[in-house]
Amino acid sequence: MSLLTNFSKLNLECGTDEAGRGCLAGPVTAAAVILPENFNNTILNDSKLLTEKKRNLLKPIIECNAVTYSVQHVFEDEIDNINILNASILAMHKSITQLNPQPNFIIVDGNKFKPYQSIPHQTIIKGDSKFLSIAAASILAKTYRDLYMAKIHEEFPMYNWKQNKGYPTQEHREAIKKYGVTKYHRKSFRLLPEQLKLEL
Repeated sequence: MSLLTNFSKLNLECGTDEAGRGCLAGPVTAAAVILPENFNNTILNDSKLLTEKKRNLLKPIIECNAVTYSVQHVFEDEIDNINILNASILAMHKSITQLNPQPNFIIVDGNKFKPYQSIPHQTIIKGDSKFLSIAAASILAKTYRDLYMAKIHEEFPMYNWKQNKGYPTQEHREAIKKYGVTKYHRKSFRLLPEQLKLEL
């Protein structure tokens, strides 16, 4: 099924999505994208359904063709302070703020959002596999976050963030158990299951 270009039938409709919500380390990253009305791409889909190679192929295509786009991180201390849901929405809001021109309508992946200024919005469950602009936002959020995780991997290679991107893999949890937590870990998250409790 090909993805749809527009939900609202208004021009300058922006799609927004986040990446990294379920991770134990690193930021939550959101992107907002306004695509031209005639934009089409047969590969573009929800970033989770694509290989890393395809995501990296699509990133410059989206950036070159978008009317405007923005990618923003919200970091661990803020996630711990305001919780991951609020941090995800904040990252989306920060992304939308950077768009020029500003959108006339916002479509959001998922079912949770807070109004942004007075711009009308619609949440769409699995929106990243239904609408091109949300799919594009999901690609940018994922690729930019992956680049950031590869960068901080150099500082703490024992956690293998280059590979696991901060998600709670067994390998990541074993490394937390062995080496403890870093400044990049989300302290409000359950970093270890009960049986691997860490003495903090």
